[in-house]
Amino acid sequence: MKLSDIMGAANLSVYAEIAMILFIAAFVVIVIKTFAPGRQKTFDAASRMPLDDEHPQTPR
Repeated sequence: MKLSDIMGAANLSVYAEIAMILFIAAFVVIVIKTFAPGRQKTFDAASRMPLDDEHPQTPR
């Protein structure tokens, strides 16, 4: 019996499907958090930070 026969009979494709579902869920959460309306002010302030000479900020 070959290793490929053993691995094929183990039915491990379920793990790949679970991993894909987790990846899609994480991707959706990140996209929603990124494009949420409340985050617009934060992104605007961060985009102006390198050019703001009047109110210099130290990076985290």
